Amino acid sequence: MSNHKQDRGVAGISGIVMEKPVRSGDPHILCVRAVSSMEPLEREWRRLQRDPLNSLHQGYDWCRAWVKTHGSKLAILHGKYGDETAFILPLEVHRLHGIRQAQFIGARFSNINTGLLSARFRESGGRVGNLSELLTTALKDEADLLALANIPFDWRGIRHPFCGLPAIEHQNRSFQLPLGATMAETIAPLNAKRRRKKYRNQLRKIETAGGFEHIVARQEQEKAALLECFFRQKALRFQAQGLPDVFQPPETQAFFHLLLQGSSSGYDVPLELHAIRLAGKEHGNIAAIAGLSRKGDHVICQFGSIDESLVPEASPGELLFWLVIEQALDDGVALFDFGLGDQPYKRRWCSVETVQHDVVLPITAAGRLAALAYRGVTRSKSFIKSHPGLYRLIQRLRSKGETKMASDDD
Repeated sequence: MSNHKQDRGVAGISGIVMEKPVRSGDPHILCVRAVSSMEPLEREWRRLQRDPLNSLHQGYDWCRAWVKTHGSKLAILHGKYGDETAFILPLEVHRLHGIRQAQFIGARFSNINTGLLSARFRESGGRVGNLSELLTTALKDEADLLALANIPFDWRGIRHPFCGLPAIEHQNRSFQLPLGATMAETIAPLNAKRRRKKYRNQLRKIETAGGFEHIVARQEQEKAALLECFFRQKALRFQAQGLPDVFQPPETQAFFHLLLQGSSSGYDVPLELHAIRLAGKEHGNIAAIAGLSRKGDHVICQFGSIDESLVPEASPGELLFWLVIEQALDDGVALFDFGLGDQPYKRRWCSVETVQHDVVLPITAAGRLAALAYRGVTRSKSFIKSHPGLYRLIQRLRSKGETKMASDDD
């Protein structure tokens, strides 16, 4: 029997919601149910996450770390063909202006979202004609709006089966560098002569300043200390730019600390910290940090920071990217991902730009109004980001507003 507190209902091909989930027994009929906790799905979850095409951001340990530190209300969607799992969508529900919005767990810090899909469901290519109805019915008691952000509808040659759902292009794109057999082959499309010259100049300048060491944090104490250093560097950077510090909330910092404690499984690494540690008169000081995650042959740079007071002439952040990409080549990585957001350094490194979409599916009447607002906000963000001066102004005003709110709370 199912636990009624965990299983909120099942939507079958008929669109009927039953009080308790039942198995259709028909392997050709897709059914979807909402589940309120992760544990009942752990076995299937971990099985699906081994598929290299499923995003690491929907991995069990990644989501569990977020839920533990944020106390999220969950409405996890479990799709099945008879007894066979078709997909798991790890969702949390937030209230925003009175609207219950179901979104991917930890979506704010996700660079790519796919959900956890079986090969069979993925191959459907969006031809599940009643998918909107199934998702809507499964969530009807849980949310007003389903908003699944940052889904690449075309990823590594595969069309995402959610491409047929109501969606809008996300305001940001992500940027990737395909890796060749050697560094020379990798940088060939990137003005290789200029990039090699820049790398040699960076090495010369940093060696003149006393030298450095490329470190990868291995011990728990070293990991924690390096992550705290990142938070400090990033806070100063945001402050100097007049931007809000997205890493400042204690629960967010606790989430990344918990990720660092996670164990690696095969080629999959939840979070690994790389840094440039200086020698000479700046001995022991950290000039640059990068946080990397790996899923199969795909590495994502989750975040990075620099200390602008240390060897700025050597561009330590850019130097660290060269070093981690070089190591990724040795480790058999095929794709190095710089993540979401258009930055000049990403365009200097990347030869692939990936369009992402947000699925925006209303569940209730209130959700239909919220969906219109969501689309309007996304279009506004796209317009603002296409005008850099306006974008900087909005960010400064946002930062001042958050500072005032914080002082009012004090």
